[in-house]
Amino acid sequence: MAKFAVQGAAAEKIYTALGSSPKEMSASANVGVSLGSGVIAGVAAAIISHPADTLLSKVNKAGAGGSGSIMSRLVNIATETGFVKLCTQGLAARCIMIGTLTAGQFGIFDTVMGALGATKYHFHDPASDAH
Repeated sequence: MAKFAVQGAAAEKIYTALGSSPKEMSASANVGVSLGSGVIAGVAAAIISHPADTLLSKVNKAGAGGSGSIMSRLVNIATETGFVKLCTQGLAARCIMIGTLTAGQFGIFDTVMGALGATKYHFHDPASDAH
């Protein structure tokens, strides 16, 4: 969910910085904004999920964390590894991988949406509409 929220916010900031809107820009420029905001969203998603994914990778190794329940093994691994190392070990590679994959996903999504003539649904506050 964080990926979509960050991508939407990043795309809005990019359009604002460009002084334009999606309707005023060409299809290729919109895909460029999707790719750029997708990278930002991918890096955010990678940072958010990295500690949990690192623990999951470690707990699946035979003998990791000693014996006992999964929770006790996870606590043992987290204690042995340390918070900072758990959050940073391998993070740069993960940011590159997830950032590029996410950018590709949003680029493909927006290209297909444009090819089909579909538009994105944008939420708005109904209370702000004048009746």
